Amino acid sequence: MKTPANMLPRIAHCVFSSPPARVLLLGGILVLFMSLNTDVMSNYAGEPFKAVLHIIALAIAGFAVYVGYAHFIEKRALSEIALRGAGRQLGLGLLVGVGLYAACELILMALGIYRIVGLNPLSYMIPALAMALSSSVYEELLFRGVLFRAVEQWLGSWVALVVSSLVFGLTHLLNPQGTMEGALFIAVEAGILLAAAYMLTRQLWLSIGFHFAWNYTQSAIFSGIVSGNDAQQGLIRSTVNGPDWLTGGSFGVESSVLALLLCTTTGIVMLLMATKRGRILPPIWKRPGRLFATRDMA
Repeated sequence: MKTPANMLPRIAHCVFSSPPARVLLLGGILVLFMSLNTDVMSNYAGEPFKAVLHIIALAIAGFAVYVGYAHFIEKRALSEIALRGAGRQLGLGLLVGVGLYAACELILMALGIYRIVGLNPLSYMIPALAMALSSSVYEELLFRGVLFRAVEQWLGSWVALVVSSLVFGLTHLLNPQGTMEGALFIAVEAGILLAAAYMLTRQLWLSIGFHFAWNYTQSAIFSGIVSGNDAQQGLIRSTVNGPDWLTGGSFGVESSVLALLLCTTTGIVMLLMATKRGRILPPIWKRPGRLFATRDMA
């Protein structure tokens, strides 16, 4: 017979590996690290190389914390950031992310809304590396790796998609030029796209690639406003003159109908592919014999 003392480790494991604890503990640590990222980019605003190096170090630390929590607390295999296939998925995500944003700007150019007036030195492309790396790594670990997986563990993939997308979008209200319209656009277009990338591959590399490439291309190349943050000069000097529903206004292209259509369509295609491949996890009450388990569908 197991004594109460012998049961304590198992009870502790069940508590700390539960979805609520995962969100509160691991999510809380990642949020703290995200604030450190913000401090680094603010303190080294005039020293982009130092900022990038510090952000790389913090990204490594973020992955280490994530791995450590899975190994020591949850005691599970870490399939979502496994290295097998990481290069291919990350590369594909980078290509598609660049393509999606460039397509939005090319349409605006064709309409005469976005006009190139000159080029800045290549050094103008360096500062955005820190921003894009920070947002792609930490936001994907937090919103897809922690929040999506935690909700999915109990309530299934579709509820996790809705919850993670809404929370992800609404957090953008904290940005300097954040708007409710922009937050809702982000929730739909980016929330679906990035969650679908995880659902399809059951890894985070594709969504990290999407996220990094979109933000970097937007800021470093086209000098665009990124999700309601203050605009920074990148490679291209330009003028933008057109209706907010096409340009996104003060929030950036994410709040435009172009991004909504292109990114949401791409996300829906991936959701259909994930469904066809059996990558959708049902709610816990529809999983006979797997009451407290998650399914590894990588």
